Amino acid sequence: MTACFVDTNVLLYCFDDRDVTKRDRARDWVRRCWELRCGRLSTQVLNEFYSNARRRFADAISAGDARAEVRRYQRWQPWAVDHGTVETAWAVESRFGLDYWDALVVAAAQAQGCRWLLSEDLQHEQQIDSVRILNPFLVGPEVLDTAP
Repeated sequence: MTACFVDTNVLLYCFDDRDVTKRDRARDWVRRCWELRCGRLSTQVLNEFYSNARRRFADAISAGDARAEVRRYQRWQPWAVDHGTVETAWAVESRFGLDYWDALVVAAAQAQGCRWLLSEDLQHEQQIDSVRILNPFLVGPEVLDTAP
């Protein structure tokens, strides 16, 4: 199964009751990644998720529940950002003009051999070396079923 890197914004939308359509689509994607055991992320994404979930959805998700979510995603064996990842991120930042934090996400996806990176923040269908960016709100998780 081809791996699919999930960016912070997708995880956050799973808890956003203000936009039910995006919430449900994000949940569909995450559910399918669990079913296929193809979900990937990084420690950066988990840290951003926890911080933003507590700040933006304090009434919807308690600190304990946010921590439980982070612990649950540990099963996806999050990529720990290391010096090699930073070097790759700098190269991606320079070559593709991405913000450093976005380049770091791309570098982590590359390091894990991901074919896709789910993000609303990056350009849909952009190919960055071996990783294709998908906006999960423009395409459904059935894409995962087409993987070789």
